Amino acid sequence: MATRVAAKIISVLETGEAGFQGQFEKLVRRREAQSEDVTRTVAKIVERVRAGGDAELLACVRRFDGARIDELEVAPEEFEEAAEKIDPADRAALGKAAMRVREFHRKRIPSSWEVREEGGGTFGYRVRPLARVGIYVPGGKAVYPSTVIMNAVPASVVEVPEILMATPPGPDGKVRAEVLIAAKVAGVHRVFKMGGAHAIAALAYGTASVPAVDKIVGPGNVYVATAKRMVFGDVAIDTEAGPTEVMVIADRSANPAWVAADLISQAEHDEMAQAILLTPAKALVARVRDQIGKQLKALDRGKIAAKSLQTRGALIACKNMEECIALANRYAPEHLIIAVDDPDPIAKQIINAGAIFLGHYTPVAVGDYLAGPNHVLPTGGTARFFSPLSVDDFLKKTIVTRFEPPKLRELGLDVMRLADIEGLTGHRLSVDLRLQKIRRARREREAAREAEAESLL
Repeated sequence: MATRVAAKIISVLETGEAGFQGQFEKLVRRREAQSEDVTRTVAKIVERVRAGGDAELLACVRRFDGARIDELEVAPEEFEEAAEKIDPADRAALGKAAMRVREFHRKRIPSSWEVREEGGGTFGYRVRPLARVGIYVPGGKAVYPSTVIMNAVPASVVEVPEILMATPPGPDGKVRAEVLIAAKVAGVHRVFKMGGAHAIAALAYGTASVPAVDKIVGPGNVYVATAKRMVFGDVAIDTEAGPTEVMVIADRSANPAWVAADLISQAEHDEMAQAILLTPAKALVARVRDQIGKQLKALDRGKIAAKSLQTRGALIACKNMEECIALANRYAPEHLIIAVDDPDPIAKQIINAGAIFLGHYTPVAVGDYLAGPNHVLPTGGTARFFSPLSVDDFLKKTIVTRFEPPKLRELGLDVMRLADIEGLTGHRLSVDLRLQKIRRARREREAAREAEAESLL
C-alpha cells in the first residue's frame, strides 16, 4: 500500500548547533505525562469489574472490545479451529521462535542455595515459581503472537503452575488463530477474551470465570498501563511498557538503506514510537533521510511510521564516536543497534540499554522474533535501572536463616548493641532471653562435669 510522505520526513540535528541540548533533552524525556481523564476512567473501570465480576467484565468487553460474547474463556474447540486455520509454515515458525526463546531462558534459572558457617549458622535462599501469572497481549492495530511467546515462555520454563492470558477478541468474538497457536506453543494454560483496563482488573482481583493472579506482565495501551499501576500492590507487575524505541549508532561503514529500515521497523509500531540515529559521519545523515522517504512510500503501515518519524524521530550528526556513546547512555534506549564494522569496543562502553544489536547483520527484528533473548525490554529511559523480562520475573525468593546456640552466643551481644543504638528494646530482649538460656545451660553443664569429677576422687 503506497503512502504519501510529508515534506518533513524526520528532524535533522547537529550536536554543535545552538539549542541542541534542549532539543535532545526533549527526546530523552519522552515519557508522556498521565492524563487525569485517563486515570479517572481507568479507576472507574477497575472498580466496576472488581465489584461486579463477570457481569461487568462482559459489559466492558462489549463496550470497549466491541465483541458480544457469552463465555470469557477460549474453549478447546476454538484452539482446534485455530490449528486448522493457520498455515503450517506459520505454525512451524512460531514453534521455532518458542523453542529458541525457551533454550535461551533455560540457561540461567536461579536455584535454591544455602551456606553453613562454623558454630551452627545456616543462611540461604529458597527459590520457587509464582503460583499463577497473567500475560496481557494487546490487539487493535496489529496482531502480536511474538508477545505471547516472549512473555509466556519464561514463565513456562520455571514451571509456573498456572499461566493465564488475556487478549481482546475481534468483533466476531474470536481470538486470532496465530495468537492462540502461539499461546499453545508457549505453554499458556488458559486464554481469556478481554482487553484493556477491564482485563487487568479481572486478572488482579478475579471473577467467577477469571482466577486472580499473583503477577501481571505484558505491554498495552495507556489504559492498560494505567490499570497496571493502579493494581500494583494487590498484585505484582512488570516494568511499565511505553511506546517502543530504537537508537542506531552508525559510522561511514553502515548501509544507509539498512539503517533507514531499522528506524522504520520500530516507527511502524506506533505513532508514539521513537527512532533516532547517532553518527559522526555527516554524509550518512542525508543518505538515511533519503532512504526513509523512499521506503515509507511502499510500507503497509507507512502512515503510522511517517507520523512517528516526523514528530518523535531524529537524525543526529555528532562530533565523534565518543559523543555518540555519551548521548546513547544519556538516552538509555530500549533497542540499540551498533552499525559499525567492529561494534564490540563501543558496546563495552554502553551502560544504559535494554538490548544491544551488534554489527551490520543484526536488525532488531531478529530479536523481536526468534534470536532467543527476550524482546520485553525497558522503555522510556528505564533501561537505566530496569532489565529485560526473564525467568527471574516469575520466581520469588525466600530467605532462610538458622542460628544454633553457639552462633547466637558468638553474635548475640553485637545484635543487642545494634538494637540499643536504634532504641528497640524489644529486639534486644528477644536475643537476651535466649542468651540467658544458653548461659544457664552452659553453667549447668559445667556444674555437672565438676560434680562428676569430684565423685571420681
